[in-house]
Amino acid sequence: MTAKPGLGDRLVELLRTGLDAGNPASTEYCLVYLVSRSAVDPDVIHITEGWTSEEDHHRVFAGEAAQAMVSRFADLLAGESVYTDQVPVAGKAELR
Repeated sequence: MTAKPGLGDRLVELLRTGLDAGNPASTEYCLVYLVSRSAVDPDVIHITEGWTSEEDHHRVFAGEAAQAMVSRFADLLAGESVYTDQVPVAGKAELR
């Protein structure tokens, strides 16, 4: 995702709320939720998600909490988000 100039911090703050109770990443269906940003452009944000299934992802994002969160992106984004479909083969993510 690319935020409008100077809005990268606000976009990161919004994405971090995805982990709050009742929001999409707090469900048992979300196995990975990693928010990162570009080292050279603080307005470029990367989000990596891992879900138990595509169906679970769609179902969770059809809910009110997810839709409310997604609707807040519009004022922050410089354009359309770019999505990629990845299948993990190895790795680990641990933040403290």
